[in-house]
Amino acid sequence: MDLRVPAEAKGLRLDRYLAEHAGSRAQAERWIKHGSVTVNGRKAQKSAVLAGGEQINVVAPAPTADVANTGGELPAVVFEDSDLLVVDKPAGVVVHPAAGHRSGTLSQALVALGAAGGEPWRPGIVHRLDKDTSGLLVVAKSEAAHRALKTALGERRIVREYLALVAGRPPARGGTIDAPLGRDRRAPRRISLDSAHAREARTHFTLEEALPASSLLRVRLETGRTHQIRAHFEAIGHPVCGDPEYGHAHAYGLSRQFLHATRLEFEQPFSGEPLTFDSPLPHDLADALARAREGERARRG
Repeated sequence: MDLRVPAEAKGLRLDRYLAEHAGSRAQAERWIKHGSVTVNGRKAQKSAVLAGGEQINVVAPAPTADVANTGGELPAVVFEDSDLLVVDKPAGVVVHPAAGHRSGTLSQALVALGAAGGEPWRPGIVHRLDKDTSGLLVVAKSEAAHRALKTALGERRIVREYLALVAGRPPARGGTIDAPLGRDRRAPRRISLDSAHAREARTHFTLEEALPASSLLRVRLETGRTHQIRAHFEAIGHPVCGDPEYGHAHAYGLSRQFLHATRLEFEQPFSGEPLTFDSPLPHDLADALARAREGERARRG
């Protein structure tokens, strides 16, 4: 993995900067401790302070195929060609190895299906979903495809839409949350607006269905920060229903956040063919939505 430190990371410790790329700060520290990380060609301490512009190289061990132990059901492959896969990730599956999840991840399972390209510890992964967020992901099958898809993602040519059930009613039927996000100053496991190293983050939403105590929204990501949707809607006072970290757990009988990656749109990276994929709500979210609608029927008598 090769990284060029952006100017906005000036003043950040090496281990904190690497944490987002490693999946956790603990994993970043392990890489540094084991000599897997160089900064401008030299090994550095985890407490090294970045100035911006440095070249960081990480040589991490490649994961082995692990199809049998994903911690849940295997993802459904909804599309495949010689360059890429589109998979429908179930809730409960971690996308790539991180602290506490050394095996049984989606990226390891997909090695057997030809996933390749990008960081050796998560081959083929172009973008990610939280463990308990379900839905669609595009995965590369070669280094060239990974580069092309990452470029398209960075240029916002991959449309990622989610369905989210949030508490209450946003003040408009649609809008944009434009608020930088980063690790919270006081609780670094959380993402928030109150961060010393916030990065730009934009989330667009439209109202799909108004319910008595909640709202079903169609959400489109312009940027893809960690926990972006969950943190943004908490910030405006409408947290995602069932979210144990940013909202209220168990709303409508949910055992996870009501967040599903329902649509992907992009061009095949080499042929230019437009590709569109849709994923319906899984059963647990559909049941929760039905309970939310029951409240509307009860209100009407």
